Amino acid sequence: MEPWRIERTTMQSKQTLQVALLILVALGLLSVIFYTPVWWVSLTAPNYPEESFPDGVRIHFHMNGVFNGCKKQEKAEIAEEEALDCVHEMDTINHYVGMYPIAAGGPVERGFGQFLIVFLGVMLVGFIFTRPKLRMAVLTAGFSTIAIWMSLTLYGEGGFGLQNAGYVTALVTSLDQEASGEMGEPEIVIGGVAGVLKDSLEESGVEVILPSQVEAAKKAKASSAGVDKQHLIEQLKLTYDIDQVKSDALSPWDGSAFQVMSWHYAKSLGRYFNNPEEIVPMVKNLELAIHVVFVGLLGAMALVVFGSRKNSGLLYWLLILVPIALPLFFIIDYSAWLWWYGHTLNDMGAFSVKPFMPTVFGDGKVAQFTTHSYPYKGFGLMMVMSLILAVAALIRFKQLKN
Repeated sequence: MEPWRIERTTMQSKQTLQVALLILVALGLLSVIFYTPVWWVSLTAPNYPEESFPDGVRIHFHMNGVFNGCKKQEKAEIAEEEALDCVHEMDTINHYVGMYPIAAGGPVERGFGQFLIVFLGVMLVGFIFTRPKLRMAVLTAGFSTIAIWMSLTLYGEGGFGLQNAGYVTALVTSLDQEASGEMGEPEIVIGGVAGVLKDSLEESGVEVILPSQVEAAKKAKASSAGVDKQHLIEQLKLTYDIDQVKSDALSPWDGSAFQVMSWHYAKSLGRYFNNPEEIVPMVKNLELAIHVVFVGLLGAMALVVFGSRKNSGLLYWLLILVPIALPLFFIIDYSAWLWWYGHTLNDMGAFSVKPFMPTVFGDGKVAQFTTHSYPYKGFGLMMVMSLILAVAALIRFKQLKN
């Protein structure tokens, strides 16, 4: 073989190895991102003094749910057995102006989160290979596995058990309830309300229970340490069975993710606002969206495999451009749901406010509350991953050009 051919082959092998190493690092980051808070939001107000709420009423957005961002206070003047449930606290505050609970936002994204992350991972693995036939074989195998997994999870009996523990945890805690062993109404634990209103209710003889004071309920909630996924699913099933007895609209429990997502969404929407004429169409839209996204993902997989048949063209470069754009996709989706929250206000709210756009990034003001919305660790990891993938794409571009 001529020396220049040997040199070019060596360079090609070196570049392929470089791309592979960068992709492997990106895959590691992608897996960490799924379990890391991506964005945080908090509310501060005079009713929540800094001594008791150093970060305000804070929540963390993950790829698979929204979780409590408040920490247990360890101070001599403050005795807390457990940290305040700030997801419920924020829901309590927001519902007075007619905003739906946090769990009402992004139900499809959270339900499909694990599939989307693995989908991106398979695309990156496929990008490593420069031989089209081998790349197509790898993508076909990976996507076929996702398709089977997704089908069993969404529509298979007991498929909800194939969801990740974090997502199941978020569904249970968002209801802020304890499913008891009796066929009675699940206990809804109402958290502390803002300042004067709380005092006014107590003076009127209405007991206001702070989530941090309800140890029994906390043990049953998904945030409790040592509670496994199967136990949480049994909680949801028990609550579902109670609702099914009361409503002819619910079919018997089959444990599919589709059934759980639909029921949970309706229950979340009706938690504070019991107006079926508005909620039922929203649930129907969710069910349609689940079917559309399911079919859409299958179509996207087929399109990616088709586009990988050669080392050129937009469809080929989508293998890495889509994962690179993950931070952008998150911001777009996050902003869209904030708009939805501020423009889908229920008339049953205690106060009437004009539709508004909540703060996406930075600090804002709503009534007496100051809002704070900023990226967190997971978003930083997304940016690092995008930078690494951009370098890998540049190396591959030079490799193919040569």
